[in-house]
Amino acid sequence: MPLQNTNAIVTGASMGLGKAITLAFLKAGANVFLCARTEAPLLETQAELREKFPDRKVFAQPCDVSNETQVSELFSEATKAFGNIHSLVLNAGVYGPMGPLETVDLTEWRRAMDINLYGVLLPCRSAVPHFKENGRGKIVILSGGGATNPLPNIGAYATSKAAVVRLMETLSLELKNFQIDINAIAPGALATRMMDEVLAAGPEKVGKDFFQKNIQWKKDGGTPLDLAANLAVYLSSKQSDGITGKLISAQWDPWESLHEHIEDLQRSDVYALRRITPKDRGMTWDPKANL
Repeated sequence: MPLQNTNAIVTGASMGLGKAITLAFLKAGANVFLCARTEAPLLETQAELREKFPDRKVFAQPCDVSNETQVSELFSEATKAFGNIHSLVLNAGVYGPMGPLETVDLTEWRRAMDINLYGVLLPCRSAVPHFKENGRGKIVILSGGGATNPLPNIGAYATSKAAVVRLMETLSLELKNFQIDINAIAPGALATRMMDEVLAAGPEKVGKDFFQKNIQWKKDGGTPLDLAANLAVYLSSKQSDGITGKLISAQWDPWESLHEHIEDLQRSDVYALRRITPKDRGMTWDPKANL
């Protein structure tokens, strides 16, 4: 089992993809500390997983990942429970307000940024010193379609996810000499609570095209949760050592064999957010393009 005798923290773990990731980690041999904002479903998930995996340690604690005090308390309890933490999976996230930028509630917009961006930053700040002391560590961040493509009428989500990927890339360079790998996953269109929120909002708020895409994704069942969950296991395992600073698609990228291309990954900007110039698209009107 690729995660045998390792300990992980998973945020947003009470349902949907977070629960699927936790299940995959337990199957792979890990002990898991779950957190989510709402206590009742979190404890239900904990009880369910403890019953399925009586030989694993499964702990849970309510936590708002945008709250620095609560995040610090989470890591304190996790280290008490496990001693060492080997991996951190940051799954908690929200769409935030939907609609044209000039009409949405700014308080909700800021709240989405708090959860999606600071909900990554704060756990990283708690985890990195622990990983440095241990001499290694794995951080996996759940990104989304908003990181690589504009999402009209869902601006808080798209903005925060792009920011999260750049934060991941930046941290990967800060941590490259400490054997701490940090990567992001694009999980695909998942038939979870967030897809239901888009459908409930309607085409007037989210736009006709995006609404229709979600209807089709819902009809088709969406991208299987297991793809992103298994990729999170891979990125938390020793097999992926040295792969860092990458945004990897669970659905489209050949992630099962990325360790076979470690030198190419380390010396290139593949799976990264970068500026596109006219030259990149075969356009010659920019006189500075060849400088």
